[in-house]
Amino acid sequence: MQIFDITKTFPTEERFSLVDQIRRSSRSVCANIAEAWRKRRYKKAFISKLSDAEAEAGETQVWLKFAEKCGYLDIDTRAELDTAYRAIIAQVISMIDNAGKWTFSDKG
Repeated sequence: MQIFDITKTFPTEERFSLVDQIRRSSRSVCANIAEAWRKRRYKKAFISKLSDAEAEAGETQVWLKFAEKCGYLDIDTRAELDTAYRAIIAQVISMIDNAGKWTFSDKG
């Protein structure tokens, strides 16, 4: 939600490019984690969705850096968000590495 609020201040000409991309990737992180949780009966599906969440978090970090370089986001805010995304990525990787702890069985 913080990214959604921040992108409201981006220039209008970025509405259908950077704003859409960063909002989509940041929302996708949460959505993929939720989907992984619902698929936790199947370890491989669980890991696959978490991997997607990790990739989307990394993509969001890239868009944040673009926003900073374009002057739409100050360095401190970008650094704060990057730190949050590094923590999210670390948690997702930990869940992947310990998938057996989170899944119901070793099925598929």
